[in-house]
Amino acid sequence: MTGLVQAGGIPRSALEAAGRALAAESARFAGMGWMRGTSGNLSVVLTRDPLRLAVTVSGLDKGELTSGDVVVVDERGRAVPDQPNPDLPPSAEAALHARIAAHAGADAIVHVHCMAAVLAGHWYPDGLPLRDLEMLKGIGRKAHDETVTIPVVPNSQDMDEIAAAWEPRWDGQVPAFIVARHGMYAWGRDLTQARHHTEIVEFLMTFASETRPGGSVGAR
Repeated sequence: MTGLVQAGGIPRSALEAAGRALAAESARFAGMGWMRGTSGNLSVVLTRDPLRLAVTVSGLDKGELTSGDVVVVDERGRAVPDQPNPDLPPSAEAALHARIAAHAGADAIVHVHCMAAVLAGHWYPDGLPLRDLEMLKGIGRKAHDETVTIPVVPNSQDMDEIAAAWEPRWDGQVPAFIVARHGMYAWGRDLTQARHHTEIVEFLMTFASETRPGGSVGAR
């Protein structure tokens, strides 16, 4: 490993920039209470051919990450050789990040454990239908006269099982899905768009759960 190249040929400057951006976004989501404990993970695509992603490490407080707390993984979510910090483990969900990057063409992926996702997955196990909401425009859909469904898939400790459940449910447009009793994934062309999609989907999930028949708003 030279001073210019590391982790399977990724330039050091590119990896450090990705690490800084991932640490900043992780701190933002931790501050929202969406990455409690050491939960959640984020990633950005570094190269497409071959597919390489920088993924936040496992087991650390996401509000305290540094630029070095990332691992470069391949298309299967496996750490590539010549890591700058070879003892840092990638997120256990890195394989799912890689599948989303490949299948959806995402360049940045956010996974958080916000309560809104857990509740929405509980109340809408067959998918969360949404329509006539202005915020739908924030995920590239119409605000009116269209029903948009956010997929909900069963939880599993096997990331390939989650990916196999999500892929056939995905309409090719909605940049998010819910993992039942777990959390949500959202993505975009960069970390900023992925953050916006995450925030918007969390808003939509909260609205749907609180206005369902018998929900906290509907009950008043």
